[in-house]
Amino acid sequence: MLEQQFVNALSLGCVYALFALGFTLVFGVLGIINLAHGAVFMLGAYVALTFITKLGVPLWVAIIGAFVAAGAAGAVIDWLVLKPLRKRNAPHLIPMIATIGVGIILNNGMQGVYGASNQRFPAGIVPDQTLVIGGMHVTVIELAIIFLSFALMAVLMLVMHRTQFGRALRAIAESPKAAWLLGINVEQLFLVTSFMAGALGGVAGLLIGLYSNAVFPLMGQPMLHKGIAVIILGGMGDIRGAMLGGLFLGFAEVLSVAYIGSTMRDAVAFGLLFLILLVRPQGLFGKVVQRKA
Repeated sequence: MLEQQFVNALSLGCVYALFALGFTLVFGVLGIINLAHGAVFMLGAYVALTFITKLGVPLWVAIIGAFVAAGAAGAVIDWLVLKPLRKRNAPHLIPMIATIGVGIILNNGMQGVYGASNQRFPAGIVPDQTLVIGGMHVTVIELAIIFLSFALMAVLMLVMHRTQFGRALRAIAESPKAAWLLGINVEQLFLVTSFMAGALGGVAGLLIGLYSNAVFPLMGQPMLHKGIAVIILGGMGDIRGAMLGGLFLGFAEVLSVAYIGSTMRDAVAFGLLFLILLVRPQGLFGKVVQRKA
């Protein structure tokens, strides 16, 4: 039924969009593609799983734990890896390579602690009731994913466009040197941005872990590839584009599985993305401009 596929696509697309928001936030403000973001996504899922299975806390506490832990990981990556490279005026390719190394370290570390096999959330952690809304069957986890994702996206949009902090971030995105001359603490905002991006990625990891009921060390790798595709589709560094690109990819995957077959899921989704980029290479909301000094 088309209405049911709409619900499935919306919930999956919301997770993609939430992941891509953190991804594009780092690119828009810091000017780099953080290839450790998939590992931070994975870390959020494992932190929540540990909180629930080892500490016995309720799910909402685990969500906060994943948010804070993944955000802290993003900030530490910026402080230990990206900040020293910025001070040395390293070319853009160097931070990308460095974050690949950080991602491998995190993936191997989690595999050493938890093993390579799938971990699952305890039964009953999320109510298994199904709600019927307008003829559509919506599970509690799908409803929670949609609500939480849109809530976090809305908060981020409000922060970016209605607060002094958001205006400062947009000024840095335009020109870090000009922002510094205006008295903006650029390094501090870089750190805060990395925290926010990591936190969004960690919550996305928890949500996809709950949605699929599978947590494993390499779960962030396919999400990383899709996140890159989403921010390119939406326009590098554009929050609106990340949201729409994530939803587009979710709908493309779910509808291709429903009407074509699961083996063609990625081929159809990325094929459509390729066709859109042929028409609009800068993405949905991107601009063909160069980043200023």
